[in-house]
Amino acid sequence: MGIRITGFAVAIALLVSGCAPDKSEKTTQRIVASASQTALNVQTIAGKLRAPWSVAVLPDGSYLVTEQLGYLQHIRLDGTRTEISGLPDDIYAQGQGGLLDVVLAPDFADSQTVFLSYAKGTKKANRTAIIRARLVDGTLVDRTEIFQASPAKDTSSHFGARMVFLPDGTLVMTLGEGFAYREAAQDKTSHLGKIVRLHPDGSVPADNPFIGETDVRPEIYSLGHRNAQGLHYDKISGKLWIHEHGAKGGDELNLIEPGKNYGWPITTTGTDYNGAKISPFESYTGMEGFVLDWTPSIAPSGLTIYRGDLFADWNGDAFVGGLKSRDLRRVDLENGKAVGEYILLSDLNARIRDVRTAPDGSILILTDDAADGKLLRITPK
Repeated sequence: MGIRITGFAVAIALLVSGCAPDKSEKTTQRIVASASQTALNVQTIAGKLRAPWSVAVLPDGSYLVTEQLGYLQHIRLDGTRTEISGLPDDIYAQGQGGLLDVVLAPDFADSQTVFLSYAKGTKKANRTAIIRARLVDGTLVDRTEIFQASPAKDTSSHFGARMVFLPDGTLVMTLGEGFAYREAAQDKTSHLGKIVRLHPDGSVPADNPFIGETDVRPEIYSLGHRNAQGLHYDKISGKLWIHEHGAKGGDELNLIEPGKNYGWPITTTGTDYNGAKISPFESYTGMEGFVLDWTPSIAPSGLTIYRGDLFADWNGDAFVGGLKSRDLRRVDLENGKAVGEYILLSDLNARIRDVRTAPDGSILILTDDAADGKLLRITPK
């Protein structure tokens, strides 16, 4: 799978190549988190979920929820649920792998088509994949795999796997770099550490940014990512947002543009888990800076840019789930910049895995627990 790189090796490689760090702006500025709490009404829609990972709202207001252990649940408004059949039989539910994201096709009301991302394979050779299927009477039918990341890896970490549709009907998905193979995030012959963009049938859009270049995976939309588990396209602003896990610190909220390089592992404000320095550079020429970073890490998962009437004052703000911080972060965004941050729901003391804006303007969150994860609906009190 390639050499496992150190921060020192990255620095030496850059210096030898003649590149120089970008000192034009300081990228270590922090927005100080406020401990202010807003009174919220928290309704439990469903409990006893097995490591829930993603939620999608169906046209009738009911929910599809993926469980990382390899199950897909249809949860109705009264809390009753049905387990959906027809999932792939090669789901790799180990470590951070398993059944991951679920999104509805833009024409779901007519086509009944859903897209699911998951880890597939074995301990020695696994990867992130996407299937497309129709949901008919509690069963996935006409199931087709439309993408699998290459190369395979032998780690059970950093699958990425968040998906979203863009206005032109293309599908983008985040891909982690497999934890042990951080150098792959800068390697365009690999899908690891990238965002990819596809047509719904899995074919490659002709206007992807690296089309026509040799020794480049044509699906690549952006590169230099570690493990992005938050992804949201904001239709109002026309911006594509992600957040991604750093190592020990260095979690990032980023604005994505096609063809851009987001730095990992050449730039980071984090350190390795053993305390070693990953890279001497927090910014670098030709690489995109973050909108906001979290050091120490909050382990972000789930992301929505809120648009709705229930929380009118929060329109345009980002909501980020914290696994390690065990809270919900509201990031006040103005013109693509973070100007404030607020901690919500810390009294739940729960790892938050997914965050979505529901069609009615409520905020949906999934709490991460192997035996008693919950689907919660948040409204003003």
